[in-house]
Amino acid sequence: MYAMLLEQPGLPLVWRERPDPQPGPRQVLLNVLACAVCRTDLHVCDGELPHPKLPLIPGHEIVGRVIAVGADVQTLRIGDRVGVPWLGSTCGICSYCRNDQENLCDDARFTGYQIDGGYAEQTVADERFCFRIPDAFSDAAAAPLLCAGLIGYRSLRMTAGAIRLGIFGFGAAAHIVTQTARSQGRRVFAFTRPGDHSAQQFARSLGVDWAGDSTSSGPDELDAAIIFAPVGSLVPAALKAVRKGGVVVCGGIHMSDIPSFPYSLLWGERVVRSVANLTRRDGEEFLDLAPQIPIQTVTELFPLHEANRALDRLRTGQLTGAAVLVPRITSPV
Repeated sequence: MYAMLLEQPGLPLVWRERPDPQPGPRQVLLNVLACAVCRTDLHVCDGELPHPKLPLIPGHEIVGRVIAVGADVQTLRIGDRVGVPWLGSTCGICSYCRNDQENLCDDARFTGYQIDGGYAEQTVADERFCFRIPDAFSDAAAAPLLCAGLIGYRSLRMTAGAIRLGIFGFGAAAHIVTQTARSQGRRVFAFTRPGDHSAQQFARSLGVDWAGDSTSSGPDELDAAIIFAPVGSLVPAALKAVRKGGVVVCGGIHMSDIPSFPYSLLWGERVVRSVANLTRRDGEEFLDLAPQIPIQTVTELFPLHEANRALDRLRTGQLTGAAVLVPRITSPV
């Protein structure tokens, strides 16, 4: 098979021929149908997340078709269409795993980080960490649901009861969580990079109540805010925007340092918290919910061998919605 390979963080991915992967016990072999490009992939490739497996096939928003099964596979069969998320395995026995916090397992392994991912024609995955994809979604439309959608959903759950919701950073996760929040009757306020009028226009097309620069206070006091942009200075900005008792949720796995800020911004029982990874329960709940809303993902398709171009467009803020790699689009060989 062919794959885009990370051989050294900070350098572009390279197109390589690799041995076809073989499924081990409880694993399935997948033909990759689509793999969305996540900001976490960018953090891995740019060296901002330490100690990836090298060489590494990135990608953790995978939609694939089962073409072979390993020993002891119990729930999946050849021909099934499944999604593979960031959470690739856990120990299953630690206190976190036993208390519905498997996303915090110290021995968890992650797809496209410690486990080869979906920037490839084929991949293997543990059947216990795969999700069945609803028939309502095409392969490319489903791929962003597997991280942008799931992390957005988990972040949104942390703002339960918030009617006036601010979203800082309007990309793949934000455009999905906006649709979910609006289906719940919430008001959404989109905060973008200063001068990013295309992102603001995109947000308005999804029915947000207001869209403007992150330097603005917005038209209304917020009950809660979710930060998707990896910019630490947005934490005090979001705290300034939320009411007393409000919550600021940091939805990314990596963020630049948070600058110091006056205690008065935190006072009044405001809360700052992070969202880490996801649980399988998150996936099951959200993928049941997504067709009911229904979520409409906005995607831009790229051939697998153009993964570097997709990453560059994400890095420079040129994407609307989510980039999706599609191996079946013409490859260079």
